[in-house]
Amino acid sequence: MSEFKCEDVLPYNSHECKKEQISKMFDHIAGTYDPMNHLMSLGQDRRWRRKAIERLASFNPQRILDVATGTGDFAIVASLSLQADYLLGVDISEGMMNVGRDKVQKLGLSEKIHFQYGDATELPLESDSFDAATIAFGVRNFSSLSKGLKEINRTLRKGGVIAILEMTEPENWIFKLGYKFYTKIGIPVLAKLISKDQLAYDYLPNSIAAFPQGEEMRKLLLNCGFSSVEIKKFTFQTCTFYLAIK
Repeated sequence: MSEFKCEDVLPYNSHECKKEQISKMFDHIAGTYDPMNHLMSLGQDRRWRRKAIERLASFNPQRILDVATGTGDFAIVASLSLQADYLLGVDISEGMMNVGRDKVQKLGLSEKIHFQYGDATELPLESDSFDAATIAFGVRNFSSLSKGLKEINRTLRKGGVIAILEMTEPENWIFKLGYKFYTKIGIPVLAKLISKDQLAYDYLPNSIAAFPQGEEMRKLLLNCGFSSVEIKKFTFQTCTFYLAIK
């Protein structure tokens, strides 16, 4: 039995494991992921990343691990803003990372930003080797939240920090009503227009609804070895930022 509901939310079927389905899903939508992501969030995803990086700047991290890096947007913003010496993006979708590699090359950042296949629950990385870890809109896709967060904790040095951005259902009933309408009506329409994978964008609101939020997420981070957990909500409570120290 899974520890959290989101671990049982699958995009395609009930007979393949979550890791396989998530990898397949993101490989499938890699080519349209960036424009769809920006459109779905009405451009707010860029602002959310900048806000997270601004908070991370006070820690002056020089070695950064970007987990579930996708097409590398968070890694790119972190590199440009923080001027870190080394940034590694890991993901289980080579299709998404290939898009990221192209973007990084065009920006002339290939010497600073690197990509590597990696499952968050079994990171092929040394312990105590990073100053900071970041995850933008990917933690709900972990096959095991506890294993993934404990693995990330393992790779961080003492005093290292984790910064997480994740979509959330608003608690305010007015915001929640608008959110429900948008995710049930608006996103499916956009998906039909832009993406070739309708199931991937049906998975999105379902996985968000099942994800532990707010105080439940704080408790999870503490149980996985982190401390001093900060929580901040953005844009009508539709995105939540978590920052915690090892």
